[in-house]
Amino acid sequence: MEKLLIIDDDPELRKLLSEYLRRQGYDALLLSDTAELEAAVARYNPALLILDRMLPSGDGARTVRQLRERGEDIPVILLTAKDETADRILGLELGSDDYLSKPFDPRELVARIQTVLRRKKGPSATSKKISFGPYVYDAAAHTLSREGVEQDLTSSELALVEALVTHPNRKLSREQLLQLSRSTTAGTEETADRAIDVAIFRLRRIIEKDPKNPRFIRTVWGLGYMFVPEGN
Repeated sequence: MEKLLIIDDDPELRKLLSEYLRRQGYDALLLSDTAELEAAVARYNPALLILDRMLPSGDGARTVRQLRERGEDIPVILLTAKDETADRILGLELGSDDYLSKPFDPRELVARIQTVLRRKKGPSATSKKISFGPYVYDAAAHTLSREGVEQDLTSSELALVEALVTHPNRKLSREQLLQLSRSTTAGTEETADRAIDVAIFRLRRIIEKDPKNPRFIRTVWGLGYMFVPEGN
């Protein structure tokens, strides 16, 4: 059983999450604040940390930054009562791997845990290279090639390509793409959405034969985008 360390000052939430996660096959360890965090990480070596953003002992996002400054690469999912884009982006910029706003469905938390742990373990041998049309995305090398010729993309554009190609045929909101690509775009939700739209526009100009009628990166009106590897 993979160990998960939960830090939240709400005893009812800790109990609920502990019971639910154990039913899902995880060993849930519980703390009410960050005072014993360092000792718990050293003793139990948890696979992932679920950390409340607002704790009596301080800001959970700052705790993540302190972990990263000490060289700890344990994956972290932040929980928060806030639902502001700027706060979510700040948490990601300081080193968290994902962000979930309260209240939330425990099933969504499990899905995010699974996604973060898969990302941490890295792509499997069979999924290091993903082909679509004349293109090959190499996850290990972090490159996109067309018929053997590497395409000139920025690191943020490549991160967005990876977010798309590893979630084929799924409708992804702009917010999901923002988090999956670990974008550091700051500002309002409108600004973040615009940043994703601009990045998609640039990718289409490189990937699509006809950017105005895209085969691979489809628009999902009112939501975001969907990657269709078959390009039909």
